[in-house]
Amino acid sequence: MLRIFKNATSEALEEIAEEMRVRKASKFVLLFSMGSQFDHLIVQQLAKLGVFCVVADPATVKADDVEKARPAGVILSGGPASVETEPPPFDEKIFDLGIPTLGICLGFQMWAKHIGAKVPPSEKREFGIHTFTRTGDDPLFEGVAEHTQVLQSHGDTILPGSEITVLGTTDNSPIAAGHYKHLRGVQFHPEVSDTLEGAKMYENFCVKICGIRDRFPAHDVAKQKVMELKKLVLGKRVLIALSGGSDSSVVAYLLKEAGAKLKGIYIRGIDRPDDEAYVKKYFGNEDWIELEIVDATQEFLKALKGKFSMREKRLAMRGVYKDVLEKEITKFKADYIAQGTLYTDVRESGHGHATGARVAEIKVHHNVKLGFSVPEIAPLEDQVKDSARGIGRDIGVPEDLLVRHPFPGPGLVVRIEGEVTAEKLKTARVADGIFIDELRAAKLYETVWQAGAVVTSSEHVGTKGDDVALGHVVALWAVWSVNGFTARFAKLPYEFLDRVSRRITNEVREVGAVVYRISDKPPATIEWG
Repeated sequence: MLRIFKNATSEALEEIAEEMRVRKASKFVLLFSMGSQFDHLIVQQLAKLGVFCVVADPATVKADDVEKARPAGVILSGGPASVETEPPPFDEKIFDLGIPTLGICLGFQMWAKHIGAKVPPSEKREFGIHTFTRTGDDPLFEGVAEHTQVLQSHGDTILPGSEITVLGTTDNSPIAAGHYKHLRGVQFHPEVSDTLEGAKMYENFCVKICGIRDRFPAHDVAKQKVMELKKLVLGKRVLIALSGGSDSSVVAYLLKEAGAKLKGIYIRGIDRPDDEAYVKKYFGNEDWIELEIVDATQEFLKALKGKFSMREKRLAMRGVYKDVLEKEITKFKADYIAQGTLYTDVRESGHGHATGARVAEIKVHHNVKLGFSVPEIAPLEDQVKDSARGIGRDIGVPEDLLVRHPFPGPGLVVRIEGEVTAEKLKTARVADGIFIDELRAAKLYETVWQAGAVVTSSEHVGTKGDDVALGHVVALWAVWSVNGFTARFAKLPYEFLDRVSRRITNEVREVGAVVYRISDKPPATIEWG
């Protein structure tokens, strides 16, 4: 899916050289993708700096290949493996080449163990937001505050006692940043927005440590994507799955600019209360796109009957989703099908950079690797939520569509624990509607990245009137985020939560109690499952 450097063949080296000529660049960074959910954010951080980044496969690239490619710097991303119990595939001779190297989380642990440090499982793991304190001077942290916020997600720790120079600590990491000769490492993730000065650290590594100063000019990503799409779809019939959210809306506008003959399909059944209204408002009366609403409620309920785990339900939903779109492909005689798939979806589904490193499957997304009967177009699969919204603004997508909260493709299916029934769907839809309405009324909607209500499997005994009542426990949640890779729970006012709880328990007979989730991502995910 994404171009990967696997070996230093003459073709691969010429491809890198040609790319550098186009970019007017004389140096590049080699990024070993070790399976982290965040590795593409590293590519984006370097792209913002104008630094050419080549992604490498740690399972196939050897030290000899690196020497032939001659990168100015090497970065190793984080990943789900452990250097103690599950050493990832990597030629450690690369660490001895003398090339400036930055290890992120797992990448740091890998070179630390290589030089003799002990990297055992930590008694106190670090997930989420922590304060990093600099304890030594280094070009990597030039201009970075002595105390700064970072995002950590690791269970192993690097112990003092080796030749590593300690550059910083956090509460549970005696070596949260370190330096040994040409090797540098951090136990946190500078590429995520929760690490407040991470962009500065990448700039310092590229410029001050690797000496990369010939940045290639920034280009208009939206215009580039339209130009690429125009070569493919000008005058062609393209079916697009529309949800009323920002991602599929951006894709629709990109295809409009590329001159495609468009038909949008909105699938009713597991959607939020106002999704269909948004689709009709912004796409129902346009001369550049035909819109059709397909009610698949009964098909969804039939497929979901007897399914209890989130994975089972996601797979069942995918089947109905694909069947509906395949029928519409035939009816429309489509040449292509388009979806608003993001890199986040691809990566969490266990795909992305096609390297030999293990990539964890976080969840099965509805819009990844479906295998349609016609070629699929996913122009945003190299973007995350915030960058996709930026593209949308460049091409005139209405702001109302861009600022809508993200909504999972499986819809209310993943906001219902256990088997999905018609009664639970109704309860989830009404509870979600009340929550979102109140967020808008309190002018809190724009301050949170995403919010939802989950019908849990727990039941709560309560009293309504003078009688005993038994009802579902509904769990509310809201998060602050930028791109969906990480998130922090939103600290909503107690008065607001009290009002929402009262409305739901009073207006939804099937609900017995309301709770609020206060977990970050990591360790939790944003959606329930």
